Amino acid sequence: MAFYVQRESSRQAEVEALLRQSDQIAARLYPGEFRRPLNVEALDAPHISVLVARNEDLVAVGCCSLFDSGDGTIELKRMIVDQSFRERGVGAALLSAAETTARANGIHLIRMEVGIRNTDGQALHRKAGYKESAPFGSYAPSPISLLFEKDIGT
Repeated sequence: MAFYVQRESSRQAEVEALLRQSDQIAARLYPGEFRRPLNVEALDAPHISVLVARNEDLVAVGCCSLFDSGDGTIELKRMIVDQSFRERGVGAALLSAAETTARANGIHLIRMEVGIRNTDGQALHRKAGYKESAPFGSYAPSPISLLFEKDIGT
């Protein structure tokens, strides 16, 4: 099955549904004090790109957000694949599109936080060449998350 990934508005019902699914998963995996909610309004900013993966029927099956840090790096946040489309390559398609988008915008480094209980996310990023990194931005060492990065060149 082919998936198409492109930049889209965050203000659409399908993206909101995917973000709700992400929140529900996070609520099950992590205590409230460690969760960082993210709503659609927060994604509607000039330095943020939302990528949406769609199947052949044009149904949104996954999304992620790219936050441009303004220093040649971006942070990939809120990558979510609809539960019914897991293990079909949607995550890899989103990650590839994120790297392509970053390169096209002169970005050389992608960073992200992944929860320690999100073993599927960790495996996806490691398989794509991401390495664990030191804290960056506002992140401090945490018992519930790992930080990753990948130099994608330009």
